Amino acid sequence: MKNTQNNIKPVRKAVFPVAGLGTRFLPATKIMPKEMLTLVDRPLIQHAVEEARAAGIEDFIFVISKGKEMLKDHFLPHDGLNKTLASRGKTREIEMLATCEIPEKNLHLAYQDEPLGLGHAVWCAREFVGGEPFAIMLPDDVVLAQTPCLSQMVKAYNKTGGNLVGVMDVPREDTRKYGILDVRSDDGKLADIKGLVEKPDPKDAPSTLSIIGRYILQPEIFEKLSVFEKGAGGEIQLTDAMAKMIGAQPFHGLRFDGRRYDCGHHLGFIEANIAFSMQNANIGAQVKEIIEEITDCNKEKNHAAAR
Repeated sequence: MKNTQNNIKPVRKAVFPVAGLGTRFLPATKIMPKEMLTLVDRPLIQHAVEEARAAGIEDFIFVISKGKEMLKDHFLPHDGLNKTLASRGKTREIEMLATCEIPEKNLHLAYQDEPLGLGHAVWCAREFVGGEPFAIMLPDDVVLAQTPCLSQMVKAYNKTGGNLVGVMDVPREDTRKYGILDVRSDDGKLADIKGLVEKPDPKDAPSTLSIIGRYILQPEIFEKLSVFEKGAGGEIQLTDAMAKMIGAQPFHGLRFDGRRYDCGHHLGFIEANIAFSMQNANIGAQVKEIIEEITDCNKEKNHAAAR
């Protein structure tokens, strides 16, 4: 079943599942949401929102738990701060803050009261999404790319229609950590999907193509999620619900250009900060010098210890 470009509805809304407690980053996340941790100079959630904006997203839906309203506040005007900055003549800073603001009518909060899984978090956003196709963005997953990942996906979606997920190859031993594609055909860029398996054992994995935290889905997904069927880990899995839509609608995986970093773990977060800071126009050269300095210093220490 194929869509034609004439009946492909545009993607105008994005869901950000950000209800988790961020326990891996305690005590930093005791009060502050994990998504407010900074990747170089901006919170993780802002990186995700900026990527969504670049792809043409107009409405932003944050699925949060109680106490994480700070995520919305970050994108609203701060009159007191702006007044102080204006009194000090800090025009550049005021302009910088304005670029990250979202009109309140376009920023919505949905609450996930229980940690029942990603599928349940997406289901909690159903009233704001309505009957439109929509994107899902996991702020933990950041992609360093010349063209933002979601922009690449929207371009592909505008040709394929249906459902589309961002994918990358992983080592076979890591398939148990991801949703894995069962592929019908693959041209090296776009894979036609005939099945999805959530966190399979490596010996049972149909491929090594894994889904990352970028999705474009049709609203029919909410019907599948409303069954509240529990899958791997006893949670309501988004992958399981997506698998039930295969055959009724086109379903593809896009190998995006760029490198993905998992900021849900300490090492991935550190690695992302290094990679993004090295690409930063203001500090990139100095960061490279610092890394070389530290590397040379460690080499000298290791050499001295070996003597």
